[in-house]
Order: sequence, then C-alpha cells, then structure tokens
Amino acid sequence: MTDTTRTDKPRRRFLRRTAIIAVIATAAGGIGLTALAYGQGPGGWHRGGFMHHGGFRGAHLDPARLDEHLDRMLKHLYVEVDATDAQKQQLAPIVKAAARDLLPLRDRMHDVRRQAVALLSEPTIDRAALEALRAGQLQAAEQASRRLTQALADVADVLTPEQRKQLAERAARWHGHHG
Repeated sequence: MTDTTRTDKPRRRFLRRTAIIAVIATAAGGIGLTALAYGQGPGGWHRGGFMHHGGFRGAHLDPARLDEHLDRMLKHLYVEVDATDAQKQQLAPIVKAAARDLLPLRDRMHDVRRQAVALLSEPTIDRAALEALRAGQLQAAEQASRRLTQALADVADVLTPEQRKQLAERAARWHGHHG
C-alpha cells in the first residue's frame, strides 16, 4: 500500500464524517462539538441524529417537516441548558438557518454516492470523473465546515459560559458511556 493510499483513505473517511457531523450538529442545536454527542445521545429524539430521525432517511425534507423536527430538538436543548425566553428567540433562527443552509449537502452526498457507484460499475474506470467527485466532496465539506463554524460561534455567543459548560459535561458523560 502506498503512502498516498494510506493517507487518502483516512482523509476521505474524515471528510465524510465531517460533513455528516456538520448536518447533525447544526440541527441538534449547534453548540460546539459537544452538540454532536448531545444530539446523538440516548433517548427518543436523539436516536439517529438529524439525518435518520423521523423517517427522514432517504427522503427529501420539506421545510415544514424540517421546522417541526428542529422545534422538537430545540425544546430539548432549551430544557438542558435552562434557556431564557430571550435566548430561545435568538437560538431558533440561528439553528434553523444553518440547518436550511446545510440541508442541500445531505442531498448532494446521496447524489455523489449514486454517481460513484455508477462510475465504479462501468466496464472501464474513469479516474478523472472519480477525482472530480472527490474534489467536489472536499469542497462541500469545506463549505459545510465554514457554515457550521459560523453557526456554532453564533450560538455560543447567545449562551452563557455556564450553559456551554453544562452541554460539554453532558457530552463528556455521553462519550464516556458510549466510547
């Protein structure tokens, strides 16, 4: 195995996970990296995160269903951090805008997967086309990462240091339990 092959496989895995994390973390409340664990912790609304919850797996999300889903998730977040009414009014638009901005990435990931399968099913492998797909995935992951970082910073500005600490402790407990 060449050095390039060894570094490309973990990099692809990292970028794929980053894109998924971006969507899940933003929809779960966008509270730093701790939101990922919070959004996937045990319990009903947590299971499966944003991309697989409530029958969303493989289906196109219409804006009404997305808002309903995000409202449920945000209610749990509000309880967890004991959010004030003013914080609730600030957090909802931040999270919903980020989720809407990141939602096309979900559909794009499905399309790229289908394109890759089609390319790899051809009698002759088109390496240039595969490379173009890879480059597009990198660009999408970078775009999602930038948007997620913006949303995380915006949400962090709304929460108090104590509230952010509560979420970090919750995430640490969840990670400790589930590895």
